[in-house]
Amino acid sequence: MGSRPYRRRLAWSAAALLVAGVAVPATAAAGPDDTSDAPSQIAAQSGKQKAKNVILLIGDGMGDSEITLARDYTVGAAGRLNMDKFPMTGSYTTYSVDKNGKPDYVTDSAASGTGWATGQKTVNGRISKTPGTDKPMTTILELAQRNGLATGSVTTAELTDATPAVLASHATDRSCAGPADMKACPNDTIAKGGPGSIAEQSVNHKVDVLLGGGKARFDQKITEGRHKGLTVTEQAKKLGYQVVTDDKGLKNARAGKPVLGLFAPGNVPVEWTGKAAAQGGTEPQRCVTNNPERKAGTPSLDEQTRKALQLLEAKQSGKGKKPGFFLQVEGASIDKRDHAADPCGQIGETAALDRAVKVARAYAAKHPDTLVVTTADHGHTSQIVPLEATPPGLSSTLVTNEGQQLKVNYSTNTPGEAQEHTGTQVRIAAQGPQAHRVLGVTDQTQLFGTIRTALSLR
Repeated sequence: MGSRPYRRRLAWSAAALLVAGVAVPATAAAGPDDTSDAPSQIAAQSGKQKAKNVILLIGDGMGDSEITLARDYTVGAAGRLNMDKFPMTGSYTTYSVDKNGKPDYVTDSAASGTGWATGQKTVNGRISKTPGTDKPMTTILELAQRNGLATGSVTTAELTDATPAVLASHATDRSCAGPADMKACPNDTIAKGGPGSIAEQSVNHKVDVLLGGGKARFDQKITEGRHKGLTVTEQAKKLGYQVVTDDKGLKNARAGKPVLGLFAPGNVPVEWTGKAAAQGGTEPQRCVTNNPERKAGTPSLDEQTRKALQLLEAKQSGKGKKPGFFLQVEGASIDKRDHAADPCGQIGETAALDRAVKVARAYAAKHPDTLVVTTADHGHTSQIVPLEATPPGLSSTLVTNEGQQLKVNYSTNTPGEAQEHTGTQVRIAAQGPQAHRVLGVTDQTQLFGTIRTALSLR
């Protein structure tokens, strides 16, 4: 009994030291695969106030359950993913709002992405515009450009999908992807004095590096404005973009001109496949790690990330250029395969993002003035449940790389319907200048402030 107040004082002191950026010795034994930064490195990194570069990695729908599932399957329960090794880890809340600014407790990717892109909440389905008055809100990428930084966006979704769209476009509805998709955005059309579709806006912004899927959107013809009659891809070429469609083209892309990589007609096919979850469960299965639907020559997310960093670094060193860049990287189909109750597709995409995290952290190790942040836009449906459980929804049993069976359950909607997002808080982890700002429980709108402060954006 007498030792409890002393223990409480110790716990309080350790927490205070951590917030202040002072190293605190670990009290628990490190796991067998632990290679996270040492406490002295944590203090040194968080003490730096200004970042030259920011790399933001988003796992779409990558809640704690999705991370745990990928960890258990690939590196084992006692193992650690690359995203587990950040020195600073917290959680943030993800709710959106209605048109009156009242909480909507389960967000979609458009509203959540708008949160960190602009620092403001909006209604589900809206891209970087206000919830009530539908006015454009300045994004972190736009601020970076105004301050002379190089910018990039990499995704495994269509480049017009919600998460990449929030950075370089403003749309009443996320469905307004290409010139032929403007039905839900009448006031955003060029004829009404608006900025046009998400695809048109993305290239008009002259983002230095745009890599992902969605070629079919960019191949739509523009029907209004000065680029009328051209496809968006042709518009991009006219604006100076190098357009590439496979890994060879990406390798040959050179700095000095912006790069538009379109690696699939729609979303980039996932890396892994397997049997989807079913009512009553599935027989124990191993995932197929070479999806036959993934076209040869499709660059992996880590390859795209590595090339994007190369191009952005080359641009910032050009004559008269202000050093620094902002890069967002999205593992999009964690979410898409969660919606489809496809555990293998989901795990494979989490593993793919984790390799991109490794690339980002390796870059930061050589460039310690780089802030690296990994987080998600919202939680999702998958849950690890006991093998003997008989859940009412869809479930699948996997055989992990440890040779153990693991049951995953999907029950956020009626079987036969797409599984739903959840309103839970999600992980945010960071290293580098201002990384301490992710500690504790924050809101995703505060990530905007963290990046803006780190880069000293005016």
